[in-house]
Amino acid sequence: MSMLRIFDVAGSAVSAQSQRLNVVASNLANADTVAGPDGTAYKARQVVFQTELMGVGGLREGSAGVRVSTVTEDNTPGRRVHDPKHPSADAEGYVTFSNVNPVEEMVNMISASRSYQNNVEVMNTARSLLLKTLQIGQ
Repeated sequence: MSMLRIFDVAGSAVSAQSQRLNVVASNLANADTVAGPDGTAYKARQVVFQTELMGVGGLREGSAGVRVSTVTEDNTPGRRVHDPKHPSADAEGYVTFSNVNPVEEMVNMISASRSYQNNVEVMNTARSLLLKTLQIGQ
């Protein structure tokens, strides 16, 4: 693999982790929301990654990156709390909250953040090595 391909691979990972961080932020922002007038509550979303072969002009050079293939919704039912005085309570007096688990989302956020940082560090190291190589040639 060419030294320059490292930037493509790490760049694809940075982009994918950035999308993951955006989805986690959206989930955390809606963690305590209740069902709207239509009766449906916010559903947690998860990012699904897929390996992507990297190449120029359709040629595959043996390096693989990552991309976001889909963002799926978690269909588990939301938390229901009995509170008949709540304005969003249904006919039985239950309020339906989103199915977001803040603890799991914080773990996802830490994992995505560290992966993002690691890939930025890979790009910085590759840049540093390329600069040192150029200095040797002077």
